[in-house]
Amino acid sequence: MRTESKVFNGLALFVFVAATVYGIWTKNTVEHTEWVGVVGLILTGCLCGMIGQYFSFVARRIDARPEDRENADISEGAGDLGFFSPGSYWPFILAAAAAIAGIGIVFWAIWLLVLGGVALILSTGGLLFEYYVGSRGEES
Repeated sequence: MRTESKVFNGLALFVFVAATVYGIWTKNTVEHTEWVGVVGLILTGCLCGMIGQYFSFVARRIDARPEDRENADISEGAGDLGFFSPGSYWPFILAAAAAIAGIGIVFWAIWLLVLGGVALILSTGGLLFEYYVGSRGEES
């Protein structure tokens, strides 16, 4: 987690510097600061900083992983990384539900927004519980 912490904290620092440069640049070129971009960059930096601080908080509480140690062997990182579904339709359904909700927001069609929201909640539940119910579920 130390590596991820360094990446996100470095990215936050870069974005804060970019926000400063952008603010100065827009003030000198168009004679007034373009605040939407500056605020957007500052908020992006805050978000990256929060993620980086979370990773550093977690890194202090767990043992160092092979990725975080200089003297680690490649074989130490071998093994299962987790379970990944070999074939699932739920991500496609989830994306379609998000698209419906997005179209509802764009055209401000409340009925379409509600339909997309309900479909989004149901498809999220389907993706989450795919291997707990139905034909793929665990046998009791």
